[in-house]
Amino acid sequence: MFAIDVHTHPILRDDQRDRAGAAQLIRRAQARGIGHIVVLGDVLGFGPRPNAAQLRLVNDETFWLMQRYPGYVTGFCYVNPRLGASAVTREVERCVARGFRGIKLEIANNARDASMRPVMLAAEKHDLVVLQHAWSMTKIKQRSFHTDPEDVATLARRFPKVRINMAHLTGCGVRGVLAVKACPNVFVDTSGAAPEAGLVEYAVAQLGAERVLYGSDAPIRDFAVALARITGASLDARTRRKILHDNARKLLRLP
Repeated sequence: MFAIDVHTHPILRDDQRDRAGAAQLIRRAQARGIGHIVVLGDVLGFGPRPNAAQLRLVNDETFWLMQRYPGYVTGFCYVNPRLGASAVTREVERCVARGFRGIKLEIANNARDASMRPVMLAAEKHDLVVLQHAWSMTKIKQRSFHTDPEDVATLARRFPKVRINMAHLTGCGVRGVLAVKACPNVFVDTSGAAPEAGLVEYAVAQLGAERVLYGSDAPIRDFAVALARITGASLDARTRRKILHDNARKLLRLP
């Protein structure tokens, strides 16, 4: 069995990780038994609200990885909802034509914002997974751009036909699990801060094993630590397999 990592950023400008660095990271992933990765792009390389040209560059880098590693890399299209419906639709259409299977959202806006509508309609039209950055926060002044788990739940209820991956289980925590529990179209990936004992088991108990996905956030987090969140949890072999592989394969429509 191999793992599918639904949350990676092989090219990052902040740590000068260019295409050669991406190749090194992928070799590390393969050495750890990771047989497929979802590439989300360098989502903060141009700040929280990139312009259209910057988005195209990030998505072109993801496409380069898809071409360089066919069958190993799945690309998600990074968009900035604040650029408006026309810009969002145009970039999503461009990415879909290249074989991308999802949309990546970071911190340009809160997931409750009205600007999300064109994104979600595009996702529904093309059957794309939406990966929404989320983190349990208490800083009210950041709510204009930062998405809490409760905001993800609101988004999910507004667009129940769209499959959403709420990123960062260990950033969202127990609060995050409970916030999206009643939203069957929301999945949670296991990336985030340092592992917390019992949290993966809690997510499985509350959401069901089918709604939990393995994700590392590499290279920000280490593959070995990210995998150990799952392999070190008190889970049976069938549940581990679902989290590490089966759920992501089904969600992404992988062969």
